[in-house]
Amino acid sequence: MSDARKNAQGPATAEPEATPDVRHPMEPFLRMDRFPHIWCPGCGIGTVVTCFADALKKGAFDLDRVAVVSGIGCSGRVAGYIKLDSFHTTHGRPIPFATGLHLSNRRLKVVVISGDGDLIAIGGNHFIHAARRNVDLTVICINNFNYAMTGGQVGPGTPVLAISTTTPFGNFEHPFNLPALAASSGAVYVARWTSLHVRRLTNSILEALTKPGFTFVEVIAPCPTLYTRRNKLGTSLEVLESYRDNSEIRHGADPSTVDISFGGKIVIGKFVDIEGKPTFLESLDAAMHRALGKDYGLGKDYYMRSAGQRALVDREARHD
Repeated sequence: MSDARKNAQGPATAEPEATPDVRHPMEPFLRMDRFPHIWCPGCGIGTVVTCFADALKKGAFDLDRVAVVSGIGCSGRVAGYIKLDSFHTTHGRPIPFATGLHLSNRRLKVVVISGDGDLIAIGGNHFIHAARRNVDLTVICINNFNYAMTGGQVGPGTPVLAISTTTPFGNFEHPFNLPALAASSGAVYVARWTSLHVRRLTNSILEALTKPGFTFVEVIAPCPTLYTRRNKLGTSLEVLESYRDNSEIRHGADPSTVDISFGGKIVIGKFVDIEGKPTFLESLDAAMHRALGKDYGLGKDYYMRSAGQRALVDREARHD
């Protein structure tokens, strides 16, 4: 066939090309229909969400067995974007809500993601008692040093001398040292990273998720709209550069020595990693066995039964 005839007939029919996979790699973990999100450009919360999703992916978790609980505040909005069973609770109450989820269904891995104001100020009492009881929860606290959603007021993590809307001449209240608070309250895993240290933060979250008991990860993150601008710390990129220059990794450091000062060093790393401490439900099992005078093996399935079924098991055990 001549070239002229080929051209007259047109090009040969080509095989249809395979449709490329254009899904975002985080689509399995995020509610994409709710984007764009509300967080400001330069905010560190989105980075923490990415690290959390990467940790779930690395750990090959069954997403039907993971629940996320958040409170009120910028970080509290995380629950609305995560494609898991997620709950946006009242201010300061994510930990008791998460505790209830865990007690009612042992098969769930329950994670609390919220901010320093929500978890440590109004929710501080719940925080210390959940750690004391060693409830099997992973708590990720995003610390941006102020109440960002409500206008940039001073919070429990605001460093001394830092300016906020309620401390225009500089904060004079000593802030909480969050790793020390968690460790002294009984947490079995305590770490702190910044939103710059994404790989280390991802691995730390994975360690926290897979460790039984109350595990705590603090993440220092920029608030570009309120805290950073008000304290003249530069752009978000400059804040991240300051994290690089001013961070000091000290694994195993005494948590009481890792306070954060305004403009000073930020000590990061894994500070506490305790093995073998009984969780709250393990202690509860042991107490019930002692009270009944017989080890009839409650096990995890016991707590998956209805209240009536549990009462029947208890009654039969006492009759024996």
